[in-house]
Order: sequence, then C-alpha cells, then structure tokens
Amino acid sequence: MKFLHISDLHIGKRVNEFSMIEDQKYILEQILSIAKRERADAVIIAGDIYDKPIPSAEAVQLFDHFLTELAGQNKQVFVISGNHDSPERIAFGAQLMSGRGVYVSPVYDGTAAKISLTDAYGELFVYLLPFIKPASVRHALEKELKENLPESYQEAVELAVGRMDIDREKRNILAAHQFVTGAGRCESEEVIVGGLDNVDAEVFEAFDYVALGHIHSPQWIGRETVRYCGTPLKYSFSEANQKKTVTVVELKEKGQTEFYTVPLEPLHDMRILKGTYLEVTAKTFYQDMDKEDYVKVIL
Repeated sequence: MKFLHISDLHIGKRVNEFSMIEDQKYILEQILSIAKRERADAVIIAGDIYDKPIPSAEAVQLFDHFLTELAGQNKQVFVISGNHDSPERIAFGAQLMSGRGVYVSPVYDGTAAKISLTDAYGELFVYLLPFIKPASVRHALEKELKENLPESYQEAVELAVGRMDIDREKRNILAAHQFVTGAGRCESEEVIVGGLDNVDAEVFEAFDYVALGHIHSPQWIGRETVRYCGTPLKYSFSEANQKKTVTVVELKEKGQTEFYTVPLEPLHDMRILKGTYLEVTAKTFYQDMDKEDYVKVIL
C-alpha cells in the first residue's frame, strides 16, 4: 500500500505580514497531481493544517477543496490536528467524512482512532494521534486513572501509545504531531523553551512507519521509518536552501517499507542575496533571477 505523507500546511499563514494563500493554492494543486501520478492509495496529513486555531474562511475553503479533490481521486485520507489547530474544529464532521474515506482524528479522549485497511499483503492499521499535551491527557484520563497521570510530554505520549491496541504481527502506521528529540528546527516553528516538549523516538518502536508533523525540515529520527516530511512551502528564510518534497511511503510485507521523495516546485521561491548595495542593484546581478521570488537582501 502506497501513502503520501505531508504535514504542516499552515493554510492561511502570513510571512512577514504577506499572505501565502496563493502559494498554498498552487502547491496543493501540485500535491493533488503527485497523488494521482504516483497512484497513491492514501494521503496522511500529519497536523498543522491551518496556521491558526480559528482559520479564515478562505483557508477553510481551500482545505475543503483539497480534501474533496482527494476523495474524488478515491484516495483514503488520514488527518490529525497539530499544535496550531483547534482539535474540535478539525474533528467537525469526522463521522460523516469517514463515509468518503476521509478519516480525521477526534479530540483526544484517552483513545486514538484506529483504521483497518487491506491490500495484497493482508491487513494494515493506521493510528491517528493528534497533538497532545500532558494537560490534555490528564484531563481525558483523570477519572479513569486518578493517579500516575503524565507530567511531561514524554509521559503523555508514552501513555497514549501504550493504550493503543497494537498487533505487532500486523503492519502498523502512526500519524503523530510531536517534537521528537534530536530533530533540527527552523525559525518558522513554535518553540517551547527548554525543550520541554521533547519525546524520544523509542516511544514509537511498535510502528512500521511513523508519519510525523511539527518540524518543518524533512528528516528521520532514530530510524529511517520515523520521519518528518517537512512543510510543502518555505515559511522562513532559514529554509531558503531546503528543497521541499512530498514523502512517498510504500508498505509491502511486514518489515518491508520503502520510501522516496518527490520534489515540489513553489510558485515563488525564497532566496537570500548578499552583497554591497551596488552589487545587488546591478542588472547583471539580478537579470537571470525570478523577480517575483521572496528575497532577503543582506547588505
């Protein structure tokens, strides 16, 4: 079974007070084309769909269009909320959408959504774990557990994963939105001082593939099958030298997981220029560059 792994769309985001909505429309259409060309069976959207808990009407309409087009391609879609999202708003209509093969993580209540799929190699399970904080896990489980409630992000995620009914003989995928210890950050990410949101990669040991969101740079942590796909667009100049991609994951028989990336071409690139005033304003310096790119100039 072949999955497209994307995350951190941040629909509605403004960079230096400039709206990125046209760039986002462009890149989401490109992802739709990749999903069709790669003949993906499913798409995982690992959190931070929107940039704000209360997104603009334009942002909601764009995501609605994206989901509708994926469903029209008969793709299974798995969506979780991230730290920028309102889990209640993301979960709205989840039961109705599941009838079209669009599965959305509910607000965390002590259990994680578990969806069964079948392919030529047998049964496969996808688990949806929205972004969780220790406080949200304590709130969900305080009446049941009464004590030994989590105080740290590590304990919260350990507890949430430990409560999942995981059959290790089957193939298991987890979509999660957390900061895994050792991941490299970008300037466009929300940072918790002191690294209090750290979670060890070993927490996800039971899964054949972990589709992570939250970190904007594509990378793997601990093992190659615990991966951040990164953002589809550059949202800060610290990402200027990155090549944004979509991660394609193919699960074959148990223990056989293959993946590769497909490059994304933005409507406008983000670049850093450096030189004296006379150098950067000389026509010979900029004549071969795209004048519509987002540019940071260091004099």
